[in-house]
Amino acid sequence: MRVLVKGAGVAGLAVAHELRARGADVAVADPRPGFRHAASWLAGGMLAPWCERESAGEAVLARGIDAAERWDAILPGEVRRNGTLVVAPAREYGELKRFAGRTSGYEWLDEERIALLEPALAGRFRHALFFPREAHLDPRRVLASLRTKLAAEGVAFTGEPADERSFDEVVDCTGIARMRQTGGLRGVRGEMLYLETAEIELARPVRLLHPRIPVYVVPRRDGRFMVGATMIETEFEGPIAVRSLMELLNAAYALHPAFADAVVIETGAGIRPAFPDNFPRATRDGNVVSLNGFYRHGFLLAPALAAEAADLVFSSNSTALNSIGRDAR
Repeated sequence: MRVLVKGAGVAGLAVAHELRARGADVAVADPRPGFRHAASWLAGGMLAPWCERESAGEAVLARGIDAAERWDAILPGEVRRNGTLVVAPAREYGELKRFAGRTSGYEWLDEERIALLEPALAGRFRHALFFPREAHLDPRRVLASLRTKLAAEGVAFTGEPADERSFDEVVDCTGIARMRQTGGLRGVRGEMLYLETAEIELARPVRLLHPRIPVYVVPRRDGRFMVGATMIETEFEGPIAVRSLMELLNAAYALHPAFADAVVIETGAGIRPAFPDNFPRATRDGNVVSLNGFYRHGFLLAPALAAEAADLVFSSNSTALNSIGRDAR
């Protein structure tokens, strides 16, 4: 079976991998080279279904609970299984209790245990929640590595428009580009920045419950940290706003004062596609399967939803073959 995948963000690459693993002849078409245009490029890469349950439906936990295992199978060695730490200033202890009341899978930590997990945060927070089964990855490394792997396995990549008539099936993973054609899809703006400093080391994502916007700080390699995550109901695609930049920097400083001397090496803003329930969908219309609406859960839910999309592709092909067989008889 020949399948065209449209879009080379995390959803498109995950679908291409799933289809290729099932024996399909796959081509990926994306008119814009590289990944910088994709919402995936600005992602935190947190595989944190228990933490996300604080503001998301049960389906996010159910479908994302094995995300770390799925990514390990796709790209061994890229997942870091160090859990997630959630902290709050002493005056915001009520927010920490509220967060705990809406989630599960955590342990309460005191100052001593916080210091054992993250020495850089010793003495800074009295209480914390630790989610030991959560994990994270570096989205930019994963996108590049997965594309390289797929190309080596025979998946064709093109930046030119493909003739869909020459394929048996099409899987559309073009995200926000489908907003006008997909009912209920809307854009949600996310903003982030990268900081670089040699003065702080973190082993895992740390979420700070902040009075205005809760933020996360995710360690990367070489002393770099990704800081996010505003979620603004707007489709404005311009650069990061001054207010957002100030709030993200203030939150990073609240986590650790040494961030005041860090270098801002990158800022970014992008539009994420979302349905009203903020949960992605794989749907079929003719020979086109659409996979969209990942909201802030791209890397968390992409492997599971890619499997759903592949199921739709192959179930349609199986139905067609059965129909041909019946006609022949």
